[in-house]
Amino acid sequence: MAGGQRGVLVAIRSAVALHRLLDVLPVFDGDDRVRVRFTLVPGSRFDVDALTALDRTGARTMPWQEAISTRHDLVLTASPKGDLHLLPGPRALLPHGAGFGKALGDEGSADVPSGLDPVHLLADGEPWADLHALAHEEQALRLARHCPEARPAVVVGDPTADRLLRSLPAREQYRAAVGTGPRHLVVLSSTWGPESLVARRPGLAAELLALLPHDAYQVALVLHPNAHSRTGGFDLARWMAPALRAGLVLARPHEEWAALLVAADAVVTDHGSTGLYAAALGRPVVGAYDGGRELVPHSPMARLLAETPHLAAARDLPAALEAARATDPRGPAAHAFAHQGEALTLLRGHLYRLLGLRPPATPVVDAPAFPAPTTAPRQPAALAVRAEVCGDRVTVHRFPPDTPERVHHLAAEHPTAGPGPLQSAAVVWHHARTRPLTGHHAAWTASGWTASALDEMPGCRTAAAILTRDRLLLRPRGRAPLTVTIEPDREQGRSRHADPTAVVSAVHAWLASGPPPGARGTLLCDTGPVAVRVHLAPAEDRDLDYEV
Repeated sequence: MAGGQRGVLVAIRSAVALHRLLDVLPVFDGDDRVRVRFTLVPGSRFDVDALTALDRTGARTMPWQEAISTRHDLVLTASPKGDLHLLPGPRALLPHGAGFGKALGDEGSADVPSGLDPVHLLADGEPWADLHALAHEEQALRLARHCPEARPAVVVGDPTADRLLRSLPAREQYRAAVGTGPRHLVVLSSTWGPESLVARRPGLAAELLALLPHDAYQVALVLHPNAHSRTGGFDLARWMAPALRAGLVLARPHEEWAALLVAADAVVTDHGSTGLYAAALGRPVVGAYDGGRELVPHSPMARLLAETPHLAAARDLPAALEAARATDPRGPAAHAFAHQGEALTLLRGHLYRLLGLRPPATPVVDAPAFPAPTTAPRQPAALAVRAEVCGDRVTVHRFPPDTPERVHHLAAEHPTAGPGPLQSAAVVWHHARTRPLTGHHAAWTASGWTASALDEMPGCRTAAAILTRDRLLLRPRGRAPLTVTIEPDREQGRSRHADPTAVVSAVHAWLASGPPPGARGTLLCDTGPVAVRVHLAPAEDRDLDYEV
C-alpha cells in the first residue's frame, strides 16, 4: 500500500472466530500504518450470525470476491476451514478455542483434533498458513504430529485467557450486574453439537433451579455461540422458559460468557473449551460430559474432566461442588495456556514481522476488562417456601412452585405472578413504585393495598408491601399491621442483604408458630448464605401512608 501503509485482512467464518480475533487486534492499537478490513469466508452454517456480530463492531468489510483478488499484507484468521488458501498474502492462523480438545468427524478426519486436521491445514498437499500462533508448547507438538507438513508453530499464549485474568478485579461488578449478591453462582457451560450439555441434558438448568434454594444459589447458562446461532433467540427463550422464569441467567453470545466465568463460584462443563478457561481462573470445575467420540484423549480438556468430579444427576450437585472445591483445576489448565499475561506482546512481534514493519516502540496496551453483563435475569414471581422455625430463628428455603422439595407455603408477587398463583398463595407481596410519577396520578398506600389484598384473595394469610430494601409493611390476616425492618449482615467491612421477600415468608412462618398478637419481636432470618436480624413493631404512620 502507498505511503508505508499496511493492509490487514481479518477472515472470519463464524461469530466465535470474530470474537477471538477481536481479542488479538489490540496488537495494532495506536499504529496508523495499519488498516484493518474484514471478510466473511463462505461456506459456514453460521455466517448470518457472523455478519450480525461483525456489523455491531462498526468495522469496514470487503466482499469475498474482492478479498481473493486483492493482495494483502497480512491475513488473520482463527479457523482453518474454508478456501483461505485463495487469499493472497502471508497468512496467520490462531485457534478459536482452547486446548484443541474436540474432534468433529463429520467436518474432517476422525479422531484428529479440530484445528489440527491436515484436511483443513493443507491445500493441494501444501500448508497454506505461514504462521501458527498457539497457546502452549503441547499444542505445537500435536500440530507437528498430526500435520507434519505444517510450518513450525510459535507459542505465544492465549490473548483471551490473558483478558480473563485481567478482568478478575471486576468480579464484584459482574456479580452485581446479574444480581448475585451473597449467593453462590453456578455457571453451566455447554459447547455445541450432539454431545454438548444442552443436547444431552436439555433440562439440567431447570432441574437444578428446582432443587437448589433460590436464596443460596444462582444458576447461569453459557451456550456456545453456534448453539445460539443454530437455535435462534426465539426458540431458546421458549425452550428455556421454565428455567428463565425461575431466575436462570442466560448469557448473550459475545462477551458475557467471560464475565460470568469471572463472577462464578463454580462451573459445570461438558467437553467445550470454556471449561479450560474456568480452570485457568481457578474456579472449581464439575464435569458433565457423558462420553462420546468428540473428546480428544489426553488433551488438556480430557485431563481436566478426568481430574474433576462428575455430575451424574442434578441432585448430586452440592456433593460434587464440595468435591470440586477440594480439587485445584489449574494443573490441567497449565497444559493449555503458556506465557500468561504476555500473549499480545509475543504475538505482536510475529505479526509485524509478517507485515514487514518495525513494531511501535511503545508497549502493547492490554485489552480492556470484559464489560459487565447486560442480561437482567428475571426475578421469580412465585416461589414455594419451606420455613423452619426454631425459637426466634427462621430458616427459609425457596424454590420454584414445581419443586419436588417439601415446602410450607406458596408466596407470590402482585400482580406479576398472575391470577393462578395469587389465588393459591398464602403470602403475597407488592413492591413499592421506584420511578417518580409526573402529572395526575392515584396510588394505594401500603395500608390500603395490604388490606385490599387480604379482602380480594381469601387464601392469602399475609400481605406485605416492600417499601425499601430494608423496610416493609406487613399485614397478617386478623392482626394489626406491622413495620418490619431488616438489619444487613455486616462482616469484615461488607454489608450483605437478604431479599426482603424472603423475610416476608420468614415473618409469616414465625407469626404462625404462635407469638402473641401485636407483640414486638426480633427474629433471625437465615436464607443460607446470609442471616439477618429482623425487627417487628406496630406499624408506623409513615409506613402505613407510604405510596406503593
